[in-house]
Amino acid sequence: EDQKQHLELCRDIAQKFNNDFNAPDFLKAPEPLIQKNFARIMSLKDGLKKMSKSDPSDLSRINLNDNKDLIINKIKKAKTDTLPMPSPNEDLKKRPEVQNLLGIYSSISNESIDKIKSEFEGKNFSIFKDKLSELLADKIDPIGKKIKDLLKDEKYLDQILENGAQKADNLASKKINKIKDLIGF
Repeated sequence: EDQKQHLELCRDIAQKFNNDFNAPDFLKAPEPLIQKNFARIMSLKDGLKKMSKSDPSDLSRINLNDNKDLIINKIKKAKTDTLPMPSPNEDLKKRPEVQNLLGIYSSISNESIDKIKSEFEGKNFSIFKDKLSELLADKIDPIGKKIKDLLKDEKYLDQILENGAQKADNLASKKINKIKDLIGF
């Protein structure tokens, strides 16, 4: 969602170029990929602030290289309120931290927020947080392990970067040559 304005600029440039040079669909206009049910994940410490790497508190976010124990600890310490889990028909506008954690749970489990609220309705948040931290740890811990393994092999990473740069250069060169032909350069 944060980068949507950049995609819109790219779309405008692509459409203008295609129109100006009578080349429909020559440059493909990018489309944003935004998850409809939960597009923005908020801070674990303040449900009104966006989750961010720049937040000074590491407890405000889940990092992709966090291990299982750290993820569980961060979710346990995530801010909620003193009320129990709301019912499905209860509004969450005045409970941003609860809404945030429900949204994270929904995104990771592919369950609706109402279904999750029904499952945990009236229960203490510690039960919900235990389940959420388990789901998150199961998804994120393997990613963190893979990141750590990859970072150990700098030669392999350098080779990936070099191969990617060559592929990108080849594709870009072909496209640039076609653009030069179109504009008569």
